[in-house]
Amino acid sequence: MQFLQCRVVIWNRASTKIEWKGDIGMDMIALTTTQSGDISAVRLIIAAILGLALLLLLIIKFKVQAMIAILAGAVFIGLAAGMPFTAIVDSVNEGIGNTLKGIALLVGLGSMFGAILEISGGAQTLAVSMVKWFGDKKAAWALGITGLIISMPVFFDAGLIILIPLAFSLAKKTKRSSLYYAIPLLAGLAVGHAFIPPTPGPILVANMLGVDLGWVIMVGILCGIFAMIVAGPIWGSICGNKYHIPVPDHVANQQEFDEGKLPKFGMVVGVILIPLVLIILNSISKVIPALAGIQPILAFLGEPFMALLIATVAAMLILGLRHGYSMEELEKVMTKSLEPTGMILLVTACGGVLRYMLQNSGIGDVIGNAVAGANLPIVVIAFLVAVLVRISVGSATVAMTMAAGIISAMPEIASLSPMYLACVTAAVAGGATVISHFNDSGFWLVKSLVGMDEKTTLKTWTIMETLVGGTGFLVALVISFFC
Repeated sequence: MQFLQCRVVIWNRASTKIEWKGDIGMDMIALTTTQSGDISAVRLIIAAILGLALLLLLIIKFKVQAMIAILAGAVFIGLAAGMPFTAIVDSVNEGIGNTLKGIALLVGLGSMFGAILEISGGAQTLAVSMVKWFGDKKAAWALGITGLIISMPVFFDAGLIILIPLAFSLAKKTKRSSLYYAIPLLAGLAVGHAFIPPTPGPILVANMLGVDLGWVIMVGILCGIFAMIVAGPIWGSICGNKYHIPVPDHVANQQEFDEGKLPKFGMVVGVILIPLVLIILNSISKVIPALAGIQPILAFLGEPFMALLIATVAAMLILGLRHGYSMEELEKVMTKSLEPTGMILLVTACGGVLRYMLQNSGIGDVIGNAVAGANLPIVVIAFLVAVLVRISVGSATVAMTMAAGIISAMPEIASLSPMYLACVTAAVAGGATVISHFNDSGFWLVKSLVGMDEKTTLKTWTIMETLVGGTGFLVALVISFFC
């Protein structure tokens, strides 16, 4: 009989570690519990693999709604890991409650804030003004920056539909391929949507990891700038010269913007910056002694929900009422904007259930030990996990939810610095952005709006998304070396 020197780590339901070292036979593969209630590491790993496989199978093969699939997968993990029924129920309730209390207000306020920016013409103001300043020759840079700024408060789909006519207008004017301007715009929108709060994705990941949003914003901006440059103007220029995509017929004769009815550039930028500045000041005040006297005030104003509330009220007054909208009209617009947030919150909440099921069953500790033994930075692990889910499922939200749930269940997370956790957040966002293909709704939206076939969309949009996610991850990885 062959023997193997090994170390067995067993975790009970109270997450108490029991270790044993010694020789075991190669035929003694099955690890058994040594006391009542203990669960072997092998069983936990198998439970996690089967549960995640079930989740992916339900979404990919049987087209089950993501919320149901994630919840079913999480419950299966608890059952397969041997958790008592009461512990499974408690984990579900804990996951939903703790997750939603951190992001529900933020997603709702952010959605209403973005809706006011959309109907007021604020997005068009930014785009038109930036193009004027940069000039036609550098309009691609203007569209990339505009997309980045707009997608922070406005959902990707809405931002694209609002701004794509301007890209087509420039393409028609300069007789260039639509991709020359559309790709930078798409890159900017993708960057803002992935890396920088108050967009829901990074808020979700930051909430699960327990990291201050101020650090996430600062790291996200750095990652986003480099990602936008690489995937936007640079890749857009290559695509524009290689693939000539004419302006789609259904927008070729679209009327130009009436700039006289748009809000002023300074007002729009000022309103958008309110939540970002307040949240960042709150984070900075915690580490700068000179701001200690006003730190309580900055902490109050910079609390994410408070910062977004102030920004939303400011948007109502400055971009809404001052531009002819009545309170009744604003109320309808803001209420309508909340409709898509329900599904986002439910999917996110079920992601929280997955996180607590992994954590409470002890699987998170097993994964943490495995990662520690692999000698890979958690930033890299977070990126790879998100990439695998993104490729399999397609949805960036689901990829962020699952990756954040797995990573946040690791015990090592509690000892990491806020800056490093912000880098982990950016890594998850980057991994959840890459390789958009046929199972991603964004792929089909871009294909339809820009007027490309599937092959060209794969060669342009899919590579652009990969450049966005990959570049953002590399920047986060470099920053993490200094944490």
